[in-house]
Amino acid sequence: MDKLNVDAWVGREVIASGSISDRQAQMIAATIGGAAPIDVTDPLPPLWHWYAFTPIESNAALGPDGHVRGSSLLPPIHLKRRMWAGGGLTFHRPVHAGERLQRSTRVRSIVEKQGKSGPMVFVTLDHLIFGAHGLAVEERQDIVYLDIPDTFMPPAKQALPVPLCERVDMPETVLFRYSAITFNAHRIHYDLRYTQEVEKYPGLLVHGPLQAALLMRAAVRHRERAPLFFEFRAMHPMFVGSACDIAMQESTEGLSLWTGQDGHQCMQAQAVWEETQ
Repeated sequence: MDKLNVDAWVGREVIASGSISDRQAQMIAATIGGAAPIDVTDPLPPLWHWYAFTPIESNAALGPDGHVRGSSLLPPIHLKRRMWAGGGLTFHRPVHAGERLQRSTRVRSIVEKQGKSGPMVFVTLDHLIFGAHGLAVEERQDIVYLDIPDTFMPPAKQALPVPLCERVDMPETVLFRYSAITFNAHRIHYDLRYTQEVEKYPGLLVHGPLQAALLMRAAVRHRERAPLFFEFRAMHPMFVGSACDIAMQESTEGLSLWTGQDGHQCMQAQAVWEETQ
């Protein structure tokens, strides 16, 4: 991408509408754990707004990897691997099942870098989610584009810094259900042959947002209420089969959390409540 093309995409904005029905809420709860709201007065757990804005493009619009091919918002980057690398969210008010939501998405930045394994492009999106009573969530989404290597080249492993507090089984059925509730057709989560032969991973990958959802669930259980701010960053691929380990540690800034597998970190997160800001 040349500089002129990058500048042409920064600042683009799209608006989407969505909601979560009672039935969807039950499906989400069955997939990631926790309880679905009992009635419309109960708030949805934090991060559940993700499932209100699932893609609606037809099968013909999907590319070879299962991602939507072409977009009025995302630039035409010719690196073939795309991943949700992390994000940050500020929660202003809860949303509810059946509530009509609107999401405004704007391209904040597009940054090209040269990594150890080759070129990288980072795209940062800003989402504003509005409900019946105004702004509910401010969200930053970090997307990274990479080339697909000839062989699997994982980042360096970092050990989990604290003991485990929870272990979550991660069979293929969990990945299938999470892809279903997000309407995510990315083949690295369900097509083993594609994953190994094309993208050169050794096994099916656990979704980054699924790991973030499990960390948020752990944070809410630990403090018995939703945080004001939550930030997460992918560190290493997590693969299906081995359990997803969860660790946490209180700090002066709030609560630090990690997912891990076989003793090393896969995702880092930080949850902050109002009194710790």
